Amino acid sequence: MEVERPSEINANLLDAENLNDSLFDGDEENTGTDQIRNEVNGNGSVSSINEAKLHAKAKRRLRKNSSRDSGRGDSVSDNGENARGVLPTSPKAKLMDRKSRTGKGRGLPKKGGAGGKGVWGTPGQVYDVEEVDIKDPNYDDQDNCVYETTVLPLDENAFEKSVTPIVQEYFEHGDTNEVAEMLRDLNLGEMKSGLPVLAVSLALEGKASHREMTSKLLHDLFGTVLSAQDLASSFDKLLQELPELALDTPRAPQLVGQFIARAVGDGILNRTYMESYKGIVDCEHARSALNRATILLAMTKGGRKIDSVWGSGGGQQPVKKLVKEIDMLLKEFVLSWDVAEAERCLQELEVPHFHHELVYEAVLMVLEASGDTTYKMMLQLLESLWKSGVITLDQMKRGYDRIYREIPDINLDAPHAYSVLERFVEDCFKAGIISKQIRDQCPSRGRKRFVSEGDGGRLKLESY
Repeated sequence: MEVERPSEINANLLDAENLNDSLFDGDEENTGTDQIRNEVNGNGSVSSINEAKLHAKAKRRLRKNSSRDSGRGDSVSDNGENARGVLPTSPKAKLMDRKSRTGKGRGLPKKGGAGGKGVWGTPGQVYDVEEVDIKDPNYDDQDNCVYETTVLPLDENAFEKSVTPIVQEYFEHGDTNEVAEMLRDLNLGEMKSGLPVLAVSLALEGKASHREMTSKLLHDLFGTVLSAQDLASSFDKLLQELPELALDTPRAPQLVGQFIARAVGDGILNRTYMESYKGIVDCEHARSALNRATILLAMTKGGRKIDSVWGSGGGQQPVKKLVKEIDMLLKEFVLSWDVAEAERCLQELEVPHFHHELVYEAVLMVLEASGDTTYKMMLQLLESLWKSGVITLDQMKRGYDRIYREIPDINLDAPHAYSVLERFVEDCFKAGIISKQIRDQCPSRGRKRFVSEGDGGRLKLESY
């Protein structure tokens, strides 16, 4: 076994050390390594070897420091060296480097050191207010501008689609102020005169309460939405369209005449309106409407109010007025004995929730009447209204309940009230007007025991 000499051992150690250093120092350091190897092989002394090692180590430190100062943005060649010929010292140093990696710019930090997502600039930085150039053609003085929404005027089709729901909703709530506000939002333009025409046309197909509400609407819109000229033009158009309106509503001429009379009475139509048509009317329907208006206006001189031209229909009427109307209805029925007319008048009142008042008044007239005529007439009237469905079972029951509660007071004025009521209730039950429950609730006056000399303690029936 051969023993290595000390000089050979030192040479091997130097070769291993220089191999590791070459991974970091590159090809330029190979010259110092070759010099050390030559000296170890006998070409130089030990002191020169140490000096060469120190010289190579110093060069490595110098190159590492210079690479940190120059940054990591230098371009890298194909063999891994950068532009200065220095390899990167550490992968971590590359991640911590904040300078541009594209090699562009001055190497300053992004956004002046205030970079980041959603950041506008450094804290506390105040931007100058940009002055507006008045001479700029796009300059807009917003402080003195008044913006206004422009609404195009409605044509005939759009007018009908927009105004018809407003009038129909008014028939439900009856608030003229709300209608006026909604109409102000629309640009009616030349279609203002069409508003009364549309409202009257819808009212002709409706009930008496709708006609009353239409007359009130025209009165409230006068001076704000409608003018006198608009109303005159609208009634002229209604007179021209009467032949077509009469096809759907046979009473259209009379009703339009009542609208004209009501408008004149309310002061929204000139009184000389009818006189302007004298001798120039060829249409029979228009002539009938103007004659109806003239007659109604002539009747106002006798004391009749023109505001009652549509009657007192609708639940918005006062209760006292409805009670008076039902009382007049029954009195006219007693004189005429016309069941159909009484039924029509009751339906025109448009108060189905108040029909119990008619039942109460009818039974009360039977109790206060002296003969059998009123008895038979009221029985026939209630039977007809019950079979036609005008008076419901609930309204019938409420009317009889009111009579049952007040029969003690009624008996003070009508001594035979109890016996007449029992007989009338029994006949109504047989005719099918009331149910068995209503009949059984009928109160009966208790019998009295009359004890006197010679009666022998017998029960004496009360004579009515």
